[in-house]
Amino acid sequence: MRLLVSKVTLLVLAIMAGALIAHAQPKQKLIDIAVVPLNQDWLYKKGERVDFRITVTRNGKLLEGAEVAYEIGMEGLEPAVEGEIQLSNQPLTIKGIALDEPGFVRCEVSVSYQGKKYNSMGAAGVEPEAIKPTVRNPEDFDAFWDAAKAELAKVPVETKLTLQPELCKADYDVYHVEVTSFGKPTWKGKSKIYGMLSVPKKKGKYPAILSVPGAGIRPYFNDDRAAQEVIVLRIGIHGIPVNMEEEVYNALAGGALSGYPIFNMHDKDNYYYKRVYLGCIRAIDLIYALPEFDGENLIVNGGSQGGALSIVTAALDERVKGLAAFYPALSDMTGYLHGRVGGWPHVFRAIDPGYVQLYEHTAGYYDVVNFAKRLKVPGWYSWGYNDPVCPPTTTFAVYNSIQAPKELEVFEETGHWTYPEQWKLSNEWIMEQIGK
Repeated sequence: MRLLVSKVTLLVLAIMAGALIAHAQPKQKLIDIAVVPLNQDWLYKKGERVDFRITVTRNGKLLEGAEVAYEIGMEGLEPAVEGEIQLSNQPLTIKGIALDEPGFVRCEVSVSYQGKKYNSMGAAGVEPEAIKPTVRNPEDFDAFWDAAKAELAKVPVETKLTLQPELCKADYDVYHVEVTSFGKPTWKGKSKIYGMLSVPKKKGKYPAILSVPGAGIRPYFNDDRAAQEVIVLRIGIHGIPVNMEEEVYNALAGGALSGYPIFNMHDKDNYYYKRVYLGCIRAIDLIYALPEFDGENLIVNGGSQGGALSIVTAALDERVKGLAAFYPALSDMTGYLHGRVGGWPHVFRAIDPGYVQLYEHTAGYYDVVNFAKRLKVPGWYSWGYNDPVCPPTTTFAVYNSIQAPKELEVFEETGHWTYPEQWKLSNEWIMEQIGK
């Protein structure tokens, strides 16, 4: 029995999962499976065995007679304990494992009922505040990015704003924007960053939010936070307009841009995310060029890939005054090379041995951990323990590396999704930072 997916399948699924909208919520299912560690705070000490309680219900009543398969192990790795058991009229208690190092223990459960299989999982933290990153910190990290920013500065800031009447609201206008950015120019044009800009209609000077995207390829629209007298710029990262038909992005996701998170990862100077990271800085250039911007109050926020980009942008550009990030991706990616889970896109879980050295070298320059170490501005962070896409071992490796002022809101049972209450807390923090 193997509930844990194969290495190759995991990589494909992880990349696809990253395309989910950062603040999506789980769908309700006929059979509800709750997998919860016995300690009420979901936390354990090293050497302490982590046991789980499994409760399976249908219409709020305990399900009896169905077969339960379970696996328990260090999150993202092969199971250390596995078994099958039949449901009775009582919740199940499953003996787990102990860890001798900080990390997370995950219990994965599968229930077969009326010919259909239902899956769930639960995880517990083992001294997560002591998790340390595995990714190396290159000696020339700062020199590398200083040189990259100098390259970007040589590219003229050429912008174009096109009003989108169908997206405009009573109190703010919406523009499709494009701005020249870092990248290899083609014989037909220049590299650009595109986005949707929401600007209050009332004349005045306003603070701004740069909203950076989760993984995937999609269109973007207006942002209702502009109704609170805030400029909001939502950008795409792929150098293509963000106001095309959905089928265009679907075709790109299944074709030319499929697997983009590992494009050119063998070459640190041409890795896909170099243009992306610098594009976020160029988006800030665009905001600073707006006559409506107050010239001072700027926050960056996002989830998953967007959580990563929030941290990276705030570390690279001192004009950013703060950040709010959900479950950052691209975090401690090399964990798999050190006997534990790594961050999305999980490239080191299923890598050809011949590429390990090259990819590991590049990872040091792009891993969020190394940007987190350089943060100087306050940040708000949130994630849960049940996230297989951006595992908490990797997000805690980032959080524990931050020396700047920081706040963490943990919602233990969440996976790669958020409650509306989390999003509300994030926005309240952002508005407080920018004086709204």
